[in-house]
Amino acid sequence: MVAQTIPVDDFDLVIIGGTGDLAKRKILPGLYRRMCAGQMPEGARIIAAARSDYSQKDFKDFVQEALESFVKSKKRNAEKIQNFLERLSYIKLDAMGEEGWKELAGSLRKDVVRAFYFSVGPSLFAPLAERLKLHKITDDASRIVVEKPFGRDLATAQALNDELANSFNENQIYRIDHYLGKETVQNLMALRFGNALFEPLWNAQHIDHVQITAAESLGVEGRGAYYDKSGAMRDMVQNHLMQLLCLTAMEPPTTFDAESVRNEKLKVIKALDPLDIEGGLVRGQYRADDKGQDYRTESGNPNSRTESFVAMKVEVSNWRWTGTPFYLRTGKKLRTRVSEIAIVFKDPPHSIFADSQDLKGNILTIRLQPDEGINLSMTIKEPGPGGMRLREVPLDMTFADALGEDIEDMPDAYERLIMDVIRGNQTLFMRGDEVEAAWAWIDPAIKAWEAGTAKPVEYDAGGNGPDDSLMLMHKDHRRWREISS
Repeated sequence: MVAQTIPVDDFDLVIIGGTGDLAKRKILPGLYRRMCAGQMPEGARIIAAARSDYSQKDFKDFVQEALESFVKSKKRNAEKIQNFLERLSYIKLDAMGEEGWKELAGSLRKDVVRAFYFSVGPSLFAPLAERLKLHKITDDASRIVVEKPFGRDLATAQALNDELANSFNENQIYRIDHYLGKETVQNLMALRFGNALFEPLWNAQHIDHVQITAAESLGVEGRGAYYDKSGAMRDMVQNHLMQLLCLTAMEPPTTFDAESVRNEKLKVIKALDPLDIEGGLVRGQYRADDKGQDYRTESGNPNSRTESFVAMKVEVSNWRWTGTPFYLRTGKKLRTRVSEIAIVFKDPPHSIFADSQDLKGNILTIRLQPDEGINLSMTIKEPGPGGMRLREVPLDMTFADALGEDIEDMPDAYERLIMDVIRGNQTLFMRGDEVEAAWAWIDPAIKAWEAGTAKPVEYDAGGNGPDDSLMLMHKDHRRWREISS
């Protein structure tokens, strides 16, 4: 079965910061794959704008190198690559000055979708939006895409929202979180709201707790200077993990459209109890690995108090979830790279089996990366004679196994989200009030850390995180799922 693609309207996409790392690794290769999938109109054009002093040939050489590096060899085709390169053009642009703006304005077509991807630091978001409006490059149908971090606290997020609102309406602003573009994240909604099996059980009466994990095996690598000003709470919890929490906990929207879905996500954030900073929150920092690289060495700050690991217990105070905690954790230099949502159902209320002390509730695991898929643990009788011996087996739907070659044609997160921008579909993008509500909830914990003197607890590189995070679960008579590939 070949995956169907839905064409989009003709468009001009401007990538501001088009020679940067994100453009090279994700945006440009993703657009090439969408063209190969037949999802890009023949007339669609991609215009890169940046400070680099590139000729048109220089830029196309840059893109060709990006495709060779970040597109699988079997997906590269000389004729299609040439077709893609012919759609490209380059403009030298000064984001804070005047150079290039008139040329950009004159290069864009009328009567097509105009989208502008801000693949730059957040300090440039407002100046770029202002100049696009000043030079009459945009109209009421134009769209802008902004990358995280969207503020570093509530005050800066509100200020940035206000600045962007001076030039664009909320329905023109696409705050991108690539986690929401992952196939499995969207399948979470299909699983809940497209099947009669799970939704009646999706509540505190049947679910004991929920674990959301985003573990990375690498350290801060070359991002030390940025990361030391951010930390795991700002870099991962405020956006990625909060979004996964909202999608897991939200009520069924009336329809699958942007406003209905985002309204329900906002309700979840507003239903969160304040974080228990003393007893329900752990922050850690990794010790040296076998190469002698600890967090402080990699970050370049020998006195750093920035966390590379966070674990927390979260309570959602509403009718559906009261009494069912959500446990969130994320960290660097852990055992392996894995992101998943585990729905841990309650144990059976009564067992009729004599030898069933280890009989446990079912666990529904939604794996985001690697090997995207869904797994449900079930209890069955162990085959063979000798009585009723029970064992746990998985009902496994790893996408690569279930869908075969079709999995190769699935767009990655950035591909899907960029095409949603062209379609004008904001369902998988964060709304301004949603971002502000998330910051309002998380700010008190960050401020308490920054005002205090305590350092993050240390943990071994290549493990499961600090012992304190294990105790966070143990005191509730629960345990984290093993971090394993």
